[in-house]
Amino acid sequence: MFLVRFLKAAMLDKEMEHMAFFLAELGLMHYSMIMYCPSLIAASAVYAARCTLKKTPFWSETLKHHTGFSEPQLLDCAQDLVSFHSKAAETELKVVFSKYSSPRCGAVALHPPATELLDELMAALIHDWVVQQLGRVGFKF
Repeated sequence: MFLVRFLKAAMLDKEMEHMAFFLAELGLMHYSMIMYCPSLIAASAVYAARCTLKKTPFWSETLKHHTGFSEPQLLDCAQDLVSFHSKAAETELKVVFSKYSSPRCGAVALHPPATELLDELMAALIHDWVVQQLGRVGFKF
């Protein structure tokens, strides 16, 4: 339910919809994702799909408003989803990869995962946070 609502807020196309569902379904296949609430997984799937398909901006104020999550809050979960995407063809549980590799689902599983992009975004956000914290304690650059 969350994913459908968040996809409407993202004003997506069919390819984006398929990619977000692919990433969300990959998340359902991994027990480690139990630490994230369903709404965070859904929002992270939309974010990771936008990153994978290079839809800019990757996160907007509209999406933040409708999901209740900011970009930094999504990064850990989104990185997990992208990691699952990068390993999907090699795992024993290939049914989700096979489903989303078909033309019926836009073959979105065959897109290269956004691993490097998410790593760069995480590094940039950490840098910005550190600069902000140092500024609060009066550190001058």
